[in-house]
Amino acid sequence: MDDFESEIPLSDNAFVIGVIYNLKKGIMSSIPDAEAEYDSIDTVHAIKVALEKRGHRVVLLEADETLPEKLRQIHLDIAFNIAEGHNGRGREGQIPAILNFFNIPFTGSDETTLCLALDKALTKRLVSSCHIRTPKYALFNSENPYHPVSLKYPVILKPNAEGSSKGISDVSVVNTSRELRNLIKRNLYLYSGSMLAEEYIEGREFTVGLLGNGNEVRVFPPMEIIYKKGTQDKYHVYSYNVKQNYKEYVSYECPASLTREKEAEMCNTAKKIFNILGCRDFSRIDFRMSEDGKIYFIEINPLPGLAPGYSDYPMIAESSGICYTELVNGILDAAIKRTGLKAGERS
Repeated sequence: MDDFESEIPLSDNAFVIGVIYNLKKGIMSSIPDAEAEYDSIDTVHAIKVALEKRGHRVVLLEADETLPEKLRQIHLDIAFNIAEGHNGRGREGQIPAILNFFNIPFTGSDETTLCLALDKALTKRLVSSCHIRTPKYALFNSENPYHPVSLKYPVILKPNAEGSSKGISDVSVVNTSRELRNLIKRNLYLYSGSMLAEEYIEGREFTVGLLGNGNEVRVFPPMEIIYKKGTQDKYHVYSYNVKQNYKEYVSYECPASLTREKEAEMCNTAKKIFNILGCRDFSRIDFRMSEDGKIYFIEINPLPGLAPGYSDYPMIAESSGICYTELVNGILDAAIKRTGLKAGERS
């Protein structure tokens, strides 16, 4: 901390930025994807380097139980938040809530949006009320582990409040009520919280990145996830295993091969969802397009991964000519403009 305070003074347009994160620890667990949402130290350092290239001073802050006291002691102009939080479906809102408590500006969506978006069922309910198409679904939990549903099979089952494809495996698609009941029982044992079952949409899979705020939100052209022949079962699922071994299972096409009309529909829908949920600065939204050309909203990640060379969001931006350094600083610039923050204002 003393070394941090003794560094050379910043230039007039530079900020003191705290990168706040959760790290993968390699902790042994009964499930392989227990730390799927957390970042590697390489990602944290990549963000740090990107910010420092623009002259900013960066301090790294792990989002553990010591963070509140560190925030009391260290002066920050703004926080660059990539922390996923710990425990419960509201965990992604933990760090934004703490930062708001200390009146520290930060990048990305606030605690309300992050909590809402992590709950897939709540998000689908809100989005569908605004006439956006999403697959039919049902919710199950430990108090009500199974009940008959009027869903059309096949059905995909996933944890209701997890990200990074956590809890989504190569056997997540089922064809009968018996298979669904057995998979619900298994997943409730492995993962805490509720399970979301939704109708599986056969067709093409896309993801759309957004950057900015208000009328200046930039919607990047959709990226298609293309499954390689002979490497998947009947149903194509962008599972945790597929993401970990993406070079073996999938390829990416960005911009995707779509008609102008379908690309515009998907991008306009993404922007509408971004605004409905009150997202800020950046987000990534997943869609499926059925074989008859209907576009379905699947889910949104308002705190998308930023691992260079791996995460979907940087890949989408790179395909639009935005390098990693520009992307990271673009997120920061969006937050600075949104908050009206001036260099040295918080000193």
